[in-house]
Amino acid sequence: FFRSELQATSDEGLNAYGAVTWGQFFIYQGFNEHAGWMHTSSGVDVVDEFAETIVEKDGKLFYRYGAEERPVTVSTIAVPYRAASGEMTSKSFTVYRTHHGPIVRKADGKWIAIALMQKPVEALSQSFLRTKTKDYASFLKVAELRANSSNNTIFADTKGQIAYLHPQFIPRRDDRFDYTKPVDGSDPATDWQGLHALSEAPHLLTPANGWIFNTNDWPYSAAGEHSPKRQDYPRYMDSAGPNPRGTHATLVLKDRKDFTLPALVSAAYDPYLPAFAQLLPTLTAAYDALPAADPRRAKLAGPIEALRSWDYKWSETSVPTTLAVFWGEALWADAGPKAKRASVSVYDYMTTSSSPDQKLAALAEASDRLTADFGDWRTPWGQINRYQRINGDIVQTFDDAKPSLPVAFTSAQWGSLASFGAKRYEGTKRYYGTSGNSFVAAVEFGPRIKAVAVSAGGESGDPASPHFADQALLYTQGKLREVFFYPEDVARHTKRTYRPGQ
Repeated sequence: FFRSELQATSDEGLNAYGAVTWGQFFIYQGFNEHAGWMHTSSGVDVVDEFAETIVEKDGKLFYRYGAEERPVTVSTIAVPYRAASGEMTSKSFTVYRTHHGPIVRKADGKWIAIALMQKPVEALSQSFLRTKTKDYASFLKVAELRANSSNNTIFADTKGQIAYLHPQFIPRRDDRFDYTKPVDGSDPATDWQGLHALSEAPHLLTPANGWIFNTNDWPYSAAGEHSPKRQDYPRYMDSAGPNPRGTHATLVLKDRKDFTLPALVSAAYDPYLPAFAQLLPTLTAAYDALPAADPRRAKLAGPIEALRSWDYKWSETSVPTTLAVFWGEALWADAGPKAKRASVSVYDYMTTSSSPDQKLAALAEASDRLTADFGDWRTPWGQINRYQRINGDIVQTFDDAKPSLPVAFTSAQWGSLASFGAKRYEGTKRYYGTSGNSFVAAVEFGPRIKAVAVSAGGESGDPASPHFADQALLYTQGKLREVFFYPEDVARHTKRTYRPGQ
């Protein structure tokens, strides 16, 4: 609920529609009459840590850099704040800094300096100016500010151009070093060497296949066989890797040239879960390998049969979806930390490194928990996975005894394109969602904009407002409503106008 849907217009030519996060004065992702842009979280490594060797001489601090010993910069920052009494006061902090950046911690006897983008004015400028761009050329000109360090961008315009842009703030580094860990700050070879040009980062412009996607994954599958090639770029260009959602996006986009607005929305809510198509055959194989007298054969026979005959598609009434999610979460709890330590994909780790016994134990755990919490392991997914908004609190609370709506789609963790990140909370047995789809839109560019959209729940945070939950059913069912983009459309549906503060 942190993302609001709105249209921003001005007499200076601004006319953009889309989603904003609290406090933003620009449309974060959306469209104007000529172009559209959407963002995903990037796996590019643009925040680095430098392990500094500190030397103290005559009461002063220095750090080693090559053959030099450079002085550590020391300053004091006073941070004002309001005390519990209501009075303003301040607290002072001593800040130590090298040319790499401020010192943020100590590890293994070294002081750790952090280096990251510090371009607040340029970042705000880029975020606002792109909302007034009219085509790829003007969008790219704004991107030359190179003040976006964290977002991948998918772009489209009325000229029929589509594009993928990697973040534009990417320091050039020596790829011999592993920048996912602190590097030796005393070695000048580890230093940043300026910024990459936009053309040096993974990018795409109107590939021959006719589509581009990103699902918070790497850029190297963004356009099928026309994607940027991983071997052409430094390792630090991506640390996210592929994910099952990307596999799913490729499946619904490839070989399609007939998309309409409704067809695109339908593809966005395709119920296939590719992660389980990869994982579950290894579970059934583990079961089939059990000796005939093994007691697990009888205990797990029902759940295994349900999963074996499943088509890997979510639905409100699906029991296998419930089993698969609970099983996957139990297995992930063990495999996730191990995969991270080994720097491998957790999906690949679960497939090949989790043992048959671990996979069967995770299914037993899932079945037992379902029986304990819901009375039967045969509980349909929609009875567990729920949308609920009790009030307008920023940190939400949930209650199994209060009204909620079923949600058919799962977390993106399992490859669902429509994402609903849900879990149990204190005092609940059902799952309630707080992440995933927030603002969903599909746009058709042409002589006139055609667009449909839906927001999570409603525009208002006031439970007394008719717009607190008027989109909840649409949201949970993946039904998008018409966007009123033009002034005459807005006028036809306006009940009242007001200025902020009224």
